[in-house]
Amino acid sequence: MAQPFLEVRDLHAWYGESHVLHGASFHVNEGEVLTLLGRNGAGRTSTMRAIMGLTGSRKGSIRVKGVETIDMATHRIARLGLGYCPEERGIFSSLSTEENLLLPPVLAPGGMGLDQIYAMFPNLKERSQSQGTRLSGGEQQMLAVARILRTGAKLLLLDEISEGLAPVIVQKLAEMVLALRKQGYTIVMVEQNFRFAAPLADRFLVMEHGNILQEFTQAQLPEKMEKLHEYLGV
Repeated sequence: MAQPFLEVRDLHAWYGESHVLHGASFHVNEGEVLTLLGRNGAGRTSTMRAIMGLTGSRKGSIRVKGVETIDMATHRIARLGLGYCPEERGIFSSLSTEENLLLPPVLAPGGMGLDQIYAMFPNLKERSQSQGTRLSGGEQQMLAVARILRTGAKLLLLDEISEGLAPVIVQKLAEMVLALRKQGYTIVMVEQNFRFAAPLADRFLVMEHGNILQEFTQAQLPEKMEKLHEYLGV
């Protein structure tokens, strides 16, 4: 069996004295889309941040293509081909769209060029010289995702990319996820919008109290809906 792109085992994480992850274990195969589901405070964003080394401390095992990263600094983890798009987006408001795109360093070969990015996100091409503060919420979200595609990252960690956006923009983001999957990207998503996430993921993990409560595949989704109502209120 092929080695997973990402393998997490018995992951614990803390912010100061607060113990936020309690032994989470899961894996993500290359080219797979995995969605983390759960109520607010379940530990989904903390899982993303722990994978990138952004929590206060962590223990357990996080392997990226077989390389143990639990004691690595964040910049070294990123160089293994990981790109993190945080919920807050982190757009530099004083820079133009294009300057935001060009700011991150290239971490690995195979990143998208500006022409490829603009083909995927025509709105960003139209707004290439606009300051970050002048972009709509949807355009800022597209920019936040596009920025990590330039770096050469092949494992994308996308945190609540559909939150607060108009349905037409959410649909464009869904098309983007499907296009990236076809291009061989591996994607882990945290999503509160179950309608957005449901058709996109190969597998779903339900989190509660900093641990994995349940795992199921896209094919198992219909039979799991009643349980999901119970867990998530969807």
